[in-house]
Amino acid sequence: MGHTYQAVGWNRQKKIYDRTLVLGVVLYLGLFIGLGLALQPAAALETLLIRGVGTAAFVLLHVVLAIGPLCRLDRRFLPLLYNRRHMGVVMFLLALLHGGFSTAYFHALGDANPIVSMLSANPRFGSLSQFPFQPLGAAALVILFLMAATSHDFWLANLTAPVWKALHMLVYPAYALVVMHVALGTLQAETNPLMGGAVGMGLFAILGLHVAVGRRESASDVPLKKDADGWVDVCAPDDIPEKRAVIATVAGDRVAVFRHDGKISAVSNACQHQNGPLGEGCIQDGLIVCPWHGYQYDPTCGRSPEPFTERIPTFAVRIEDGRVQVEAKPRRAGTAIEPARVVASREGGEL
Repeated sequence: MGHTYQAVGWNRQKKIYDRTLVLGVVLYLGLFIGLGLALQPAAALETLLIRGVGTAAFVLLHVVLAIGPLCRLDRRFLPLLYNRRHMGVVMFLLALLHGGFSTAYFHALGDANPIVSMLSANPRFGSLSQFPFQPLGAAALVILFLMAATSHDFWLANLTAPVWKALHMLVYPAYALVVMHVALGTLQAETNPLMGGAVGMGLFAILGLHVAVGRRESASDVPLKKDADGWVDVCAPDDIPEKRAVIATVAGDRVAVFRHDGKISAVSNACQHQNGPLGEGCIQDGLIVCPWHGYQYDPTCGRSPEPFTERIPTFAVRIEDGRVQVEAKPRRAGTAIEPARVVASREGGEL
């Protein structure tokens, strides 16, 4: 967490993550160029470098988009999510190298400005096989630049979470532009169907993962009915693991109902950082810890510990007839609410 602008502190996990990422990119480029020279001895080194950094960026973009749904399907992928923004910045830098090298290599020798030449050299918008694919890549690069430039938590805090999240959701339009850029470029430059097939398989994989997660999430998003007094029956107290939560859909919102030290508290399931699922996290040292990036909140009031200022809505909780009930109306973010206490019955159960 960061409440002011600070240079990234590379802890041990970040160092391992970034070294592995950089080593993977270097190995990929070395293998791509080496195989290219072996299979096509006449190929220009500049061409292989342009294609190498471009395909590396394209592969990383798929990885970035796949990490989110994979984490929803299997918690073992969470370590990849922790520093995913580092991967996104590296992906943008590779895409920038690809765009810069391509523009310089193919458009720098003319009379016009290379960027102007790149955007205006091909006016055949009415032809699919000759469609000007370069402007599509340039538009995607602008979006990726905005995302990379605002990746630090300083921008998240100052733009506000909704604006920052909306900006970074533009990765999907960027992905669509990149797929069209690659597909149309391949159609015009390649006769081998392998490249087109690889692009199609990547698109199918990303769409398939998101559809699978959407179906899984929709199954658990059935809203619970509230009674005449505005309370929703969620579960029995012993259905909630200690220091963990049950996620329920209350009045259209996901609510994380936590059990901690013999008490029950309920808060919004959405972390203020990047809408991480707080209910899939746990309580450590008395604080809810978001499983995505480690943001913390007091379960009784929804506030982050000082000096941090993040706050989430809270919900009133009660235990009636051995059932945990949550008031459907959320309280203002950061509102302190007395937890419901779990009382052991004479039979050894809980109430």
